[in-house]
Amino acid sequence: MTTLALFDLDHTLIPFDSGMAWMQHLAALGVVDAGAERRYLDFCHQYVAGTLDIRAMHRAVLEPLAGVEPARREAWRESFAQAMQARLPDAMRTLVADHRARGDLCAIVTATQRLIAEPFARAFGIAHLVASEAVMHDGRPTGEIDGLPCYREHKVTHVDAWMRRIGAPPLAAIAPSWFYTDSIGDLALLRCVTNPVAVNPDARLREHCRAAGWPVLKSCP
Repeated sequence: MTTLALFDLDHTLIPFDSGMAWMQHLAALGVVDAGAERRYLDFCHQYVAGTLDIRAMHRAVLEPLAGVEPARREAWRESFAQAMQARLPDAMRTLVADHRARGDLCAIVTATQRLIAEPFARAFGIAHLVASEAVMHDGRPTGEIDGLPCYREHKVTHVDAWMRRIGAPPLAAIAPSWFYTDSIGDLALLRCVTNPVAVNPDARLREHCRAAGWPVLKSCP
């Protein structure tokens, strides 16, 4: 029988924003100017305000890679992965390991681009990654998202499609199932699992958890 554990990435498995960490890494390498971090932070503020154009955000993240040879891009991603190792919370490593030890089917489900999220999936030992996908041309990202972003209510669509691809039962047929996230934007997917869990939730999700009786974790500082 299939059991399932899904994990959001930013501010859930990790106590920071992976896109910002990526932009900071590129700035340290001299790939982007210092203003790139500020511009990305503007997108983060838009997310909190509920006004984010996620496609514009992804263009800003992927533009520095558009003209770069794949081998060089992979070298940047490898150095990024190494730099992130020390920033992964032990509590969340343990949580993932416990689910894996029980035999749960585990996946990260994130709005983050696959190119950025993959190093974190590897670091946590999670084989499956459901993420926003980049349109590629000649092995390079164009800056556009391929299809729907893995964001808000579209996360349910992406999870359903992933489960069909791997031959798993429909999400509604799986019990028990878990989804861990910090954001009220993930409410649609939280409602699809038998065990919704908030991790350091934003104010709106915290209030929803209080009303619904959902558990809240404070694993990430």
